[in-house]
Amino acid sequence: MLKIPKYKTLFFVSDILILFVSFIITDIIIKQYHKKDVIEFLEPLNVVLLLISIAILYLFIFQYNGLYKINIILVRAAHLTAVFKSIFYGFITIIVISFLIKVTSILDSRLAFFIFTVTVLLLLYLVRIEVLSRLYTKLKNKQLKRNVLIVGGGKAGKLIATKLLFENSIGINIIGFVDDHKELGEEIIGSKRVLGKIEEIPDIVESNRIDEILIVMDNVSYDRMLEILDICKQMEVTVRVTSELFDIVAQKVQTEKYVDIPLVDVSSRINYRFNIVLKRMFDIIASVMGLIALSPIFLTIAMFIKVTSFGPIFFYQTRIGKDGKPFKFYKFRSMYVNGGEDEERKKMMLEFMKESQTRDNSTKVINAKRVTKVGRIIRKTSLDELPQLFNVLKGDMSLVGPRPCLPYEYENYANWQKRRVGVLPGCTGVWQVTGRSSVSFKDSIVLDLYYINNMSPWLDLQILIKTIPVMFFARGGK
Repeated sequence: MLKIPKYKTLFFVSDILILFVSFIITDIIIKQYHKKDVIEFLEPLNVVLLLISIAILYLFIFQYNGLYKINIILVRAAHLTAVFKSIFYGFITIIVISFLIKVTSILDSRLAFFIFTVTVLLLLYLVRIEVLSRLYTKLKNKQLKRNVLIVGGGKAGKLIATKLLFENSIGINIIGFVDDHKELGEEIIGSKRVLGKIEEIPDIVESNRIDEILIVMDNVSYDRMLEILDICKQMEVTVRVTSELFDIVAQKVQTEKYVDIPLVDVSSRINYRFNIVLKRMFDIIASVMGLIALSPIFLTIAMFIKVTSFGPIFFYQTRIGKDGKPFKFYKFRSMYVNGGEDEERKKMMLEFMKESQTRDNSTKVINAKRVTKVGRIIRKTSLDELPQLFNVLKGDMSLVGPRPCLPYEYENYANWQKRRVGVLPGCTGVWQVTGRSSVSFKDSIVLDLYYINNMSPWLDLQILIKTIPVMFFARGGK
């Protein structure tokens, strides 16, 4: 049987060669067309140190994006996605480095780093496509397989197992099942049997060298599903879910498919702390730039609010932030001043939270009679949310994350729903750009939990880009 480790080594060695070849190509191009040496400002020793530093930096980016993980290597779509993520991270990192390094010619350094990045990632893409093609030839010959454990031996588990066994073209070897409601050794399909209970998953994974866990559960609650996810995510294996509880994710977010069955990747993200630090740095820089660039819009909206209705320009409200801590939330005032809390809105929202379907095709519950003329416009386009950039700058919020809820909403959350406050709330999020006006309350929570589990600078960038047309075309705003 073909050994995976040698392919991981092949990718690693080829990446190192690509880094140095790319640097040589970049140097030749700059010399040819600009008559200058890319590294003319450095001493020979410093040249070597720069090469080593850049190589380590890129290898870290590749490792961070999972380009040496078995589950990424063996799934073509996931592998190429990781390559494109590396393109994004590499480009941004190199640009930042070019600003930090003292050079004699700023223009030449920018061009050099840009050409270097493009060359690295072009060669990276081509080499990996070639190696992937060879890997998939082995897969088709069934010489290379991943060991898969299926959680759930019910109707859904049998269905996906049957499809994988008889329509398998992606090199999957089903080791067995785990199920709390079936006896140890009970045959589920073919020779595939129950290996134990859900709580025994860590031991089963270790003893059977499991590469991937598929959670396929029938009639399971959100609380129990999240408990199972917590158990599975303790191990360094790929974890994917197919369940009616996560149908909204499969509908709204591009997911992988096994034999036409959509699966949501819920694997643990590596370098979580690094993600948080990088996210906070980006939030600070972007919020400062946003406040400066959008200052004319701030002034225009403020003027219209003040002229057209009585009351303050800004609306202040207590919202629930990370770990359930309250904070002062800023918005442009879009409603007429009310002496007290809107009890009608509160009642409507609590009813909406209990329902499983959307109400009037909207996840936003408001008292339309209280909205001002200017308020209708800025709410429709989400311009009323712009002052939240101050919240981002203060550290109460992030640019991307679950929307902050009101205290009475948080008090009425189910236990599983309170997991959405595990990270900083955001100005925009997954459900705002994918569902906004077409998802139920529970589905919006599921989308938020999906974001929390898959949080990364790459996903944040995608959400921010998708937020622009949502605001511009006023999709789903009220």
